[in-house]
Amino acid sequence: MKILLADDDRLVLATLGQGLRRAGYEVLEAASGTEAIELGKSSAPDLAILDIRMPDIDGVQVGGRLADETFVPFVFLSAHDDADLVREAVERGALGYLVKPIDVPQLIPSIEAALTRASEIRDLRESEENLRGALVRQRKTAIAVGILMERHRVDATQAFERLRRLARDERQKVTDLASEIVDSVERLNRM
Repeated sequence: MKILLADDDRLVLATLGQGLRRAGYEVLEAASGTEAIELGKSSAPDLAILDIRMPDIDGVQVGGRLADETFVPFVFLSAHDDADLVREAVERGALGYLVKPIDVPQLIPSIEAALTRASEIRDLRESEENLRGALVRQRKTAIAVGILMERHRVDATQAFERLRRLARDERQKVTDLASEIVDSVERLNRM
């Protein structure tokens, strides 16, 4: 697993980076928010661990950009346990909030939990996209059946059977043929 570790404190960066490498992780180190964003975009880490307070771009902004631009999941690491910061971190989509000082044995369970949660989120996002695509295909099939009902003066069952038979004859999926029919009618309606 590839971990992006961002902290402007070089000692924290070196210590945690070395410990995480010993634990078997590939670690990318960034000493600034700008560097963290660049590494997040170019290296596609599995998880980012971001210090909240960095001089150029703070960790909260970095997390937001990573979430928006790369879908890299992140946890925050901070010396501050301020309730407002924690709330903002959660609102930005953080999978965790860790308070310094922290050592690697304390960090690893949080990393593993965040990686598991990130995988679940990716799976949900993929399922949502698949469902959205299925709904669009189902909608187009229903519209195509309606077009065939009107054109051939048949009921829905007969129209769907015509659509299915034509798709089979043309060696196409029903949904692909339905999409072609709907697109063709929409083109004709624009003339």
